[in-house]
Amino acid sequence: MIYVCSLLELAEHARALGPSHLVSLVAPIEQPPTPPGIAAGCHLRLGINDISQPLDGAILPEREHVASLVDFVRAWRHDDAPILVHCVAGISRSMAAALIALVVKADGREAEAAHRLRAAAPHALPNRRMIELADDLLGCEGRLMSAREAMGAAQLALHGPLVRLPLLE
Repeated sequence: MIYVCSLLELAEHARALGPSHLVSLVAPIEQPPTPPGIAAGCHLRLGINDISQPLDGAILPEREHVASLVDFVRAWRHDDAPILVHCVAGISRSMAAALIALVVKADGREAEAAHRLRAAAPHALPNRRMIELADDLLGCEGRLMSAREAMGAAQLALHGPLVRLPLLE
């Protein structure tokens, strides 16, 4: 199971859900401490900003960030416990990571993964840059980007609620 939340609600959901793994996709200055119950080695910290183009003073998601995410998700034993993913608002970076995680765990099912994400999270607006990088890294040949685009417009939200995403079977 993949859960997605905002930074504001991270501690509450980490306590309630008991995830074995955590992904933090926030700028270095915003990185939270690892919650109790999650081993330090099971907390992936990607110090990136929510941008898709270079911006002075901000950290653009790069191939190595997405590669680290893919490796982390591949190592996650999803039968043991859920993974919790967060960014600041639970809308863009974390939704991109959740979509990438769904695709990593169900190779070749990009459209189905994007459909599941949209159904569970009408507010989801996966970070375009992260999806472009993952599409290339995973050899999706444009299918992941097409699936992201097919999701359509997101409902406006300041931050998303907790989202529960079962893996594709």
